[in-house]
Amino acid sequence: MKQVKILGTGCAKCNQLADAVKAVIASEGIDADVQKVEDIQEIVSYGVMSTPGLVVDGVVVCSGKVPSSDELRVMLAAAPKSSGCCGGHGGSCCS
Repeated sequence: MKQVKILGTGCAKCNQLADAVKAVIASEGIDADVQKVEDIQEIVSYGVMSTPGLVVDGVVVCSGKVPSSDELRVMLAAAPKSSGCCGGHGGSCCS
């Protein structure tokens, strides 16, 4: 089971990311535990300085933007191989 964390203090973009992640998980049938992290100190502990942030299996895969559904599918389906923007997948997630 994938461990997915949405990092954000409850702003509109953070809520939008949470909804988008849940929609992709449901549509793709991904077995995942999704948690929202709103504690600012815990968010900063991941190195995320711009919310929303997305953590998959302990790796920050994106921060500062709500990725597209296609980008989310890639992030949630693949096992993260490295930390950093978009889990090393590149793309426009954090640009």
